[in-house]
Amino acid sequence: MQNVLCVDDSRIMRTMIRGTAEVLGLGFLEAPNGKTALEVLAANADTVGLICLDINMPEMSGLELLGRIKGDERFRHIPVMMITTESCKSSIVAAIKGGAANYLCKPFKQEDLATKMVDTLGLAV
Repeated sequence: MQNVLCVDDSRIMRTMIRGTAEVLGLGFLEAPNGKTALEVLAANADTVGLICLDINMPEMSGLELLGRIKGDERFRHIPVMMITTESCKSSIVAAIKGGAANYLCKPFKQEDLATKMVDTLGLAV
């Protein structure tokens, strides 16, 4: 089963994203910060098909984690979708230049999340 790894310091946000992943028939892994996310990725790299990543987090920002993911041969092939309250153009540009495949601003509708996840994964619905 293909897993979605959600990296967000908000438990509520991780729960919302889990619900959408499950509706789409995807497995779910989670991490509250970038350091934990790298550990989860190292242990599950072969099953992670999508990373949903917040920008504003303690310890390591989402953009820093994006750089670490895209700089690591084991993980760089995994598409990353940024999900964040950062809606300013510079953050979006930085994420896309850093290798993000998609971008969704909070707050969002579950349907929009599902559509972007399906699009980023290249799934047919």
